[in-house]
Amino acid sequence: MAKQQYTKDEIRKMAKEENVRFLRLMFTDLFGIIKNVEVPVSQLDKLLDNKLMFDGSSIDGFVRIEESDMYLYPDLSTWMVFPWGNEHGKIARVICEVYTPDGEPFEGDPRNNLIHVLKEMREAGYTDFNIGPEPEFFLFKLDPETGKPTTNLNDKGSYFDLAPMDLGENCRRDIVLELENMGFDVEASHHEVAPGQHEIDFKYADALAAADNIQTFKLVVKTVARKYNLHATFMPKPLDGINGSGMHLNMSLFHNKGNSFYDEKNDLQLSQEAYWFLGGLLKHARSFTAVCDPIVNSYKRLVPGFEAPVYVAWSGSNRSPLIRVPSSRGLSTRLELRSVDPSANPYLAIATVLEAGLDGIRNKIEPPKSIDRNIYRMDEAERKANHIDDLPSTLHNALKAFEADDVMEKALGTHIYQSFLEAKRLEWASYRQEVTQWERDQYLEQY
Repeated sequence: MAKQQYTKDEIRKMAKEENVRFLRLMFTDLFGIIKNVEVPVSQLDKLLDNKLMFDGSSIDGFVRIEESDMYLYPDLSTWMVFPWGNEHGKIARVICEVYTPDGEPFEGDPRNNLIHVLKEMREAGYTDFNIGPEPEFFLFKLDPETGKPTTNLNDKGSYFDLAPMDLGENCRRDIVLELENMGFDVEASHHEVAPGQHEIDFKYADALAAADNIQTFKLVVKTVARKYNLHATFMPKPLDGINGSGMHLNMSLFHNKGNSFYDEKNDLQLSQEAYWFLGGLLKHARSFTAVCDPIVNSYKRLVPGFEAPVYVAWSGSNRSPLIRVPSSRGLSTRLELRSVDPSANPYLAIATVLEAGLDGIRNKIEPPKSIDRNIYRMDEAERKANHIDDLPSTLHNALKAFEADDVMEKALGTHIYQSFLEAKRLEWASYRQEVTQWERDQYLEQY
């Protein structure tokens, strides 16, 4: 999805020509939830002059009531008129950054934070950090009486199935058409392994645009699904016994001469920088898992037997490790991080993996040797002999690793780091107090 650099006058002209009546000003909270302020198009000039204010104290992880006034500064390159309209005219959206009344970027805004990390990347001599995401989601039926989501699947399909097994195909096709209408370059769309599970892959983009695209993608998927009386969820593991949903991140780091990960003369045609970046990812994997797999439910997906990675290792040939090196080379040389799930805040997740990789380059961290056999078939002694660590098994364990890693605080900034840690500790404490149906089924009669 190519970025257009629009001027204020061009936006005024497009709003008039497209009969835009409402503006949806989007930003993202600490937990990756899309927030928006909707205003009539009469407020467009105020928006373009960076004078639109909102109450920051009402947003999770932002600020306290006594410092609540915040401004929305639009990124004009994200202007987009939604293809669906209503009888009152069309709606245009623009993604905004959050600023303080002093005109400073608010450090609790996840998008501002990623912009800051990308600036640091450029100061280190790199031009772009490209991200190709692969988000998966489930489609469940809505209850016809209440309109609320059920856990009833709408098909019995599996990987790459065709209709009539894949009853979500029409919905998925409509999602693709809407995405293309909005400028997405969709590369693939198919049914995933589990019943009711789907994947739509779109072209890579620079890190900031990729995070924006993920958020827009989620909004489109959920909006179109409702037209089919379906609920689209990006919850990592909505059902037990079948695969969960991941969001693999394909990443590559560029400098003025091209892809810094590629070196045709080196082993696997990976550059020394690629190996150091990989070393940084592996070193910090346990700690950035708290951000890339940020909810209690994330760890129900990261278990053996359902294709999700469980062990900290890498490979150029097999799909069981945490990081895979896809076979493409040249400009397409990249690393694929397979642990991330779609509940992650994309701005924070991308910031943490970039900072981990840059730490690898700064400190010349060499990765361990690649593991080119199925790790799931190794016993614990073999894994130990091969220096293969486990990913955290719970959010609690991930938070312990996260808190012990200074690079994570550097990646998120002190405000977001502390707000995230505090919020996630509360989430874990709440979960610990809950007695589940599984426990009642297992123990109520037995004891």
